[in-house]
Amino acid sequence: MSAGLRVFLFFSLGYLVSYLFRGVNIGFGPILTQELHLSASDLGTLTSLYFLGFSLMQIPAGIFLDTWGPRRVNAIMLLVAAAGTLVYGLSDSLAGLMVGRLLIGAGVCVCLGAAFQALAQTHPLSRLPMINGLVMAIGGLGGVLVGSPLSWALGYTSWQVISMGLAVVTVVVSVLIWFGAPREGTRHRQAPSLASQLRGTWALLCDARYWRLVSLPAMAGGVYYGVQSLWVRPYLTDVNGVDVEHAARLVSLLGFSMMAGNVGLGIMARRMERWGLGLYGFGGVCLLLYLLTQALIVLRAPIPLEILWVCYGVFGSANILVYALLAGEFPPELLGRVASTTNLVMFLIIFACQVGMGWVVDWWPGQGGVYPPVAHVTAWGVVLALQVIAAVWYFWPGAHRRR
Repeated sequence: MSAGLRVFLFFSLGYLVSYLFRGVNIGFGPILTQELHLSASDLGTLTSLYFLGFSLMQIPAGIFLDTWGPRRVNAIMLLVAAAGTLVYGLSDSLAGLMVGRLLIGAGVCVCLGAAFQALAQTHPLSRLPMINGLVMAIGGLGGVLVGSPLSWALGYTSWQVISMGLAVVTVVVSVLIWFGAPREGTRHRQAPSLASQLRGTWALLCDARYWRLVSLPAMAGGVYYGVQSLWVRPYLTDVNGVDVEHAARLVSLLGFSMMAGNVGLGIMARRMERWGLGLYGFGGVCLLLYLLTQALIVLRAPIPLEILWVCYGVFGSANILVYALLAGEFPPELLGRVASTTNLVMFLIIFACQVGMGWVVDWWPGQGGVYPPVAHVTAWGVVLALQVIAAVWYFWPGAHRRR
């Protein structure tokens, strides 16, 4: 098996594991709400701690990746995630669940950045949009598994047992990456000093052009993953009035459509570049269609739910194109920090989205975890307005000037 194929397969499995952890509270949430008497804001905070742990580790993770390489860093950090899963599955209190969720997020913090860095080291730049999309598609399978398959599994076993099983799977993937991925070359044997790497990260954070490039993708991606990993199912049941089984099927459909979008948009991006529309413009247009889809969902347009949520998954996945865009805009020695800094921004937005939407929903009284439609619609309207503001910044004249 070639080095490029091993990198693709093993790091994709790592991202799949991280995606499973991201969305398991879609299925666990209703059970935890009943067992621990959680409010909407409690559930939002608990779920979002994954993203907080992920975010807090992004800056050091970028330095780790650029110093020791994606293979070693990803494999070791996955063991931290496995430990967090054990804590989560053995806890019977909200505090214990929060600690476990925080550790899980910290442990999987490098899965995507490590994959992108390893792929950039083993594949030509021209193929990155498609290959990155394939990685995201495999990870997106986690979004499928937390729908109907997870709902089915919870009918036969407990969420605690499923958590233990995920811990075992995480350790297996860690071993595959450590022993199966190619060893790093000499570039990592004489790493730059910590101070010099911190200066590089700070320079990136002070780059106004960087913020313009990630404004809309990060905001739209933050909302997309925040909704997909928690709030989509309550919206479907409370606003659209669908039953639990139908909602689980739509969650899986959303996961499949995201997978299709990751691959399809990555392939289309290269063709669009040949026709004169670069990644910046193509990604922006797709994300505008994503905003339109959200507006149709909030307005409850007379369109079948299956069509709306397929569009939500396909166009929402366009946020991934920003990583290929940034790979062509910044030098290779910064790619680990570029990816991790972008993850930091996006995952802080996810954290704020999940907590904020739960807080808005709690403005209205709920009963047994069920809230009036106006609560969810208001929360969605707020995050949609924020994305519109980001879109104005992204498309403002003169926003993109290639180096």
